[in-house]
Amino acid sequence: MIITLYGIAFYETTTWFMSLPDPTNAQAGFVSVIVGAGAGFFGIYVNGKPTTHTVEQSRPTNDRDIDDR
Repeated sequence: MIITLYGIAFYETTTWFMSLPDPTNAQAGFVSVIVGAGAGFFGIYVNGKPTTHTVEQSRPTNDRDIDDR
């Protein structure tokens, strides 16, 4: 959800900035902060969920194993 909200804020900020006739340095700095915040939100998104891995243990095979197929 946070990525979706960031996407909306990014879109609105971008369209606002591009519609300005003569943007100032302060306005460009504001856009830079919004874009830079995206890296933080993406980092939270990527590292926020624990990843679970399952490891199958194989047993040694020998000639006495019976194939149950």
